[in-house]
Amino acid sequence: MIVPKLPGVNHLDAVRALEKAGFTIARQGKHVVMTDGFRILTIPRHNPVNPFTMGGIVKDAGLSIEEFRKLL
Repeated sequence: MIVPKLPGVNHLDAVRALEKAGFTIARQGKHVVMTDGFRILTIPRHNPVNPFTMGGIVKDAGLSIEEFRKLL
């Protein structure tokens, strides 16, 4: 299974984009935990977020890379 790379994404931009996709912040600490009621996503507070990690988060959110890029 190939996880698409998504380089250079700031974690705050990722959180904002996922909020536009209908996710809300459940809690924050060293990671930001977001949910849409069904899925739970964990975004690390790194800048930038590792490209493979970000690709996995987008896939877990049920979005394509193109859909996520439009939300950024």
